[in-house]
Amino acid sequence: MRRFLSILSATVFSAAFSASLLPGAARAGEASVPVLVPLTGFLSLEGTSQRNGAVLALKDAPAGVAVRSEVIDTGTSPEAAVTALERAAGGKVTAVAASMLGTQMLAMLPLAQDYGIPLVTVSGTASITEQGNPWVFRFFPGDAVTKEAHARYVAEELGKKRPAVIYQTTAYGQSGKAHLEQAFKKLGVEPVFEEGVDPAAKDLLPVLTKALAAKPDVLVLHLHSGPTALFIRQAAANGVAVPIVAGSAMHQPSTAALLEPAELKGVCAETAASPISGGSPEVEAFTAAYRAAFNAEPDAFALGQYDGIRMVLAAVQAGAGTAEAVRKALSAGTHQGLAMTYRSDGKGNMAHSAVIVCYDGASRVPAIAKRYDNVTGVVTGMAK
Repeated sequence: MRRFLSILSATVFSAAFSASLLPGAARAGEASVPVLVPLTGFLSLEGTSQRNGAVLALKDAPAGVAVRSEVIDTGTSPEAAVTALERAAGGKVTAVAASMLGTQMLAMLPLAQDYGIPLVTVSGTASITEQGNPWVFRFFPGDAVTKEAHARYVAEELGKKRPAVIYQTTAYGQSGKAHLEQAFKKLGVEPVFEEGVDPAAKDLLPVLTKALAAKPDVLVLHLHSGPTALFIRQAAANGVAVPIVAGSAMHQPSTAALLEPAELKGVCAETAASPISGGSPEVEAFTAAYRAAFNAEPDAFALGQYDGIRMVLAAVQAGAGTAEAVRKALSAGTHQGLAMTYRSDGKGNMAHSAVIVCYDGASRVPAIAKRYDNVTGVVTGMAK
């Protein structure tokens, strides 16, 4: 694997940067890839990981590819995301590292189609690839994949039949809830409790109390990072013994950092990957590079965005000189990334595998408990 030689550059945190080749080096192509992600608001932890993954991929551009980029904070409003995309589209854009917030992605999609700009995202909201828009590419497994893994682990591995489902009231939360319901139904499992909570809620003890009153045998969470940590902290403080299987926000090191290791004991979560858990020399090299660049721990959002931008840059290196050529390469190609093998299902869903990670109560680093590869069957030659 190519070494991460550019990660120590002091410009890696700048809001706008350019990376070019050494003088005299032959160029395979040029790429302009703006990074439009939420860095403030309730999704700031996830958005920062997404930004870091994109920036690291751009700083580690393949030989022969000159990169231009800028980072724009989209906040959490759809209007801010649209404004950011309009601003970025003023230049010749190869692709955009686009917000992971579902409502922002849905607002950006029509504009991306009008301008002809590929949106490369790690949003888990299922509906973004159900709009018939050929310009969106999701490098994080959508809810149809992660929620199947989530439900199967609960029912098949833990043997639980009475889940209480607590989800966010955002588009992300609604999408996850719907797919959890479908997945549980296929498994013959019916939730005994379901309730949505606002991401701004400061106290989740009321919903926890109501959930426990339904006598569940497992608590299933589909919440953003902050609410996930708050729920688990309050559950631990109240001595809740019911196991918790959370959504992908829990696997983030930044989420785990909000909790004491003892509070995490027995907590599991679904996600696309867990770089800090290791697994291969390539993933361990990525993790080391990420730590050196950002003084932080990488998560699946960072790794998925890294893989997505690397596929864009590989297409440019292979001769894709326009946004349309990049779109075609992403639509038809297969990319061996660090987290998994990526291939479009025809709708822009590129990621088709998921993992379950669990915490032992002694560390904030989870262990991979179960892998669910090629859940959709899209990747030829890989077993489900």
